[in-house]
Amino acid sequence: MPQLDISTFSTQIVWLVITFAALFLVMWRVAVPRISDALEQRQTRMDDNLNKAAEFKKEAEAAIEAYEKSLADARESAHSAIADAQATLASETAAKDAELSAKIKSMLSESEASINKATEEAMDNVRAVAEEVAAAAVERLLGDAVDGSVVSSAVDAATKARM
Repeated sequence: MPQLDISTFSTQIVWLVITFAALFLVMWRVAVPRISDALEQRQTRMDDNLNKAAEFKKEAEAAIEAYEKSLADARESAHSAIADAQATLASETAAKDAELSAKIKSMLSESEASINKATEEAMDNVRAVAEEVAAAAVERLLGDAVDGSVVSSAVDAATKARM
C-alpha cells in the first residue's frame, strides 16, 4: 500500500495540509457564512412568528374578556328587566286583585240585600197565604168567619215557635 510507504509520508503530509487548508478556507469563507445566514434568517422568522403569535394571543384574550364582559352585562340587564317585569306584574296583579275584591264585595252585599229582600217578601207572602189558609180552614171547620187579628196572632205564634 502506497500510503503506508515511509518515503512518501512527507509529500502526503504536505498535500494533506494544503487540502485541509483549502477546504478549511472554503468552509470558513463560503459554506459556514451561508449556513449561518440561513440559520439566522430562520431564527428571525421564528422569532417574528412567535411575536406575532403572542400579539394574536393577547388580542384574542382581550376579545374574550370583552365578550365575557358584554355577556355579563347582557345577563345583568336581562335579570334587571325580568325583575322589573315581575315587580310591575306583581303590582298590577295586586291592583287588579284589590279592584276585583272590592267589586266582589260590592256584588256580594248587593246579592245579600237582594236575597234578604226576596226572603222578606217570600215570608210576607207565606204569612199572607198562611193567614188565608188558616182563616179558610177555621171557617170550614167552625162554619163561622174568624176575626183577622186572631188569625194573624195565631200565625205569628206558630212562626215564632218554628224559628
